[in-house]
Amino acid sequence: MTQYGFYIDQTRCIGCYACAVACKDWHDIEAGPAKWMRIKEIERGKFPDLYLAFLPFPCFHCADPACAKACPVDAIIKRESDGIVVVNRELCLGKIECGEKCLKACPWDAPQFGVEENAKMQKCNLCIDRIEKGKQTICVEACPVYALDVGPLQEISNKYETSDEVEGFKRSEKIRPSVIFKPKTK
Repeated sequence: MTQYGFYIDQTRCIGCYACAVACKDWHDIEAGPAKWMRIKEIERGKFPDLYLAFLPFPCFHCADPACAKACPVDAIIKRESDGIVVVNRELCLGKIECGEKCLKACPWDAPQFGVEENAKMQKCNLCIDRIEKGKQTICVEACPVYALDVGPLQEISNKYETSDEVEGFKRSEKIRPSVIFKPKTK
């Protein structure tokens, strides 16, 4: 099976939120708390030795997704063809009825809920509508500094100098997130 995932170049990301805005616009996500792409700011040090980095946080389409295991009605599945983790919102019980089990299971808070009563879970779907047409994801296309890439993980590993670790991210070997990085050094 091919596993699609993210490459994040932390040395290039400037925290402009273009990826997050493009994602919200492309997927027509209502204004409010649901954000399929979030940006984490990492600040360390004291003047004059300061460190600032940014880290995009989409769904990492894990090899063994904890959110799918936590869902009581199997509304979250991992596609066999490309490893993309998708949600069937029609099956989802909603955040009140199931108690946000998927969100609580994900170490990176990828499952998102809107403001509506008993909102259904939603999250990054790796732009499967675009991937299936041979296009790049909207977040990658929107990034003005080329800090993101999406594709089969093996191809990305061969294309870039990568690491499994980066400031602001704790990897889980149990669920194996499909993401590799170019870390910004301190």
